[in-house]
Amino acid sequence: MVNRRKDLRLLCADLLDVHWRDKTGRSRKAVANLEDISIHGSCLQLDVPLPVTTRVVIRYPKGELAGVVKYCHYREIGYFVGVQFEPGSKWSRTRFKPLHMLDPTSLLPAGSANRATGAANGNSGQVCQGPPDAGI
Repeated sequence: MVNRRKDLRLLCADLLDVHWRDKTGRSRKAVANLEDISIHGSCLQLDVPLPVTTRVVIRYPKGELAGVVKYCHYREIGYFVGVQFEPGSKWSRTRFKPLHMLDPTSLLPAGSANRATGAANGNSGQVCQGPPDAGI
């Protein structure tokens, strides 16, 4: 699989609040598990689907990151939502360090030319891909 990511994704685990407006304009909030993060985006695991192009605000203890949903895929344990951060909203380790974090390149042999940045995920549709019985 071709990796189209331009930034290294760090694997992580932390619980964060995610805020968005639904299609009726109503303010919504859910707790998400942060799966990975980079300077320009992240992957979140949620119990609810979020439509592609939804604007979200991810709140952490001392700040927030704003972005747009780029993909939403259902897997056995929940919805995995890819968020591209807005231009003025870049992640930095100095501002927010997730509770658990791993640089996957640290697992590669020294001098390895390969970067373990993960596979690119994309969704050209406008809705979340849910399980067959989800009615999404």
